[in-house]
Amino acid sequence: MIKKCLFPAAGYGTRFLPATKATPKEMLPILTKPLIQYGVEEALEAGISTMAIVTGRGKRAIEDHFDISYELEHQIKDTSKEPLLDEIRELIKKCTFSYTRQKQMKGLGHAILTGETLIGDEPFAVILADDLCDHDEKGVLAQMVELYEKYQCSIVAIEEIDKKDTNKYGIIDGKLIDGRDDVYRVSDMVEKPDPKDAPTNMAIIGRYILTPDIFDILRDTKPGRGGEIQITDALLQQAKEGNVIAYKFKGRRFDCGSVDGFVEATNHFYTQL
Repeated sequence: MIKKCLFPAAGYGTRFLPATKATPKEMLPILTKPLIQYGVEEALEAGISTMAIVTGRGKRAIEDHFDISYELEHQIKDTSKEPLLDEIRELIKKCTFSYTRQKQMKGLGHAILTGETLIGDEPFAVILADDLCDHDEKGVLAQMVELYEKYQCSIVAIEEIDKKDTNKYGIIDGKLIDGRDDVYRVSDMVEKPDPKDAPTNMAIIGRYILTPDIFDILRDTKPGRGGEIQITDALLQQAKEGNVIAYKFKGRRFDCGSVDGFVEATNHFYTQL
């Protein structure tokens, strides 16, 4: 039922300067694969094959990565290096990629609204590539797609964090439902609250399933914290009507938007070889 996945990929990645001065942060590699490829693989595992990517100036490398490089293919044909392209070839074969540009950086909510022309009037997933997730059995997005089939409303992935870090995340409040210990009906959401003002320590990470009415809500959402249009503020409107679920996912998440998280992810995936 979820056919499309949106990748907001227009940000500057300033925490990784100077590496991201000319290279998109989504193309930073964990071992031999760029971050955004891990995200596309996760979406495909969840049964999604249409990838909608919101880019910006200086992001052409993303489009080139998910395309055939005839010169490279010719150079390594029939050599020991040719199998190194097997994974990306499979993604190019199985997925459809479409792109649009976010002309101004006005926040995650604005980036998602920019992708409306690629999504249309249907529910869709969102992956933030710098939140890299690993799992034992089933990917985080696949877990969420299963939940959507039951609840038919917007879903955010959450994890418990140290209370002192609440000013880095959107924070939810809610009640457990259906006798589960990992699914909450959201009653409140706050974008990056100070620890003393945070309702809980349950933080939203970069995985969402959104219903298409989110676009109309985003159009009417005024700039919030940091002068940006926050997806948290738009989701709060849905939550007030009981239409947002928070899911404490199974797996491990790495914040690859930070140097510490990036190094931690690199070490973790290296040990999996």
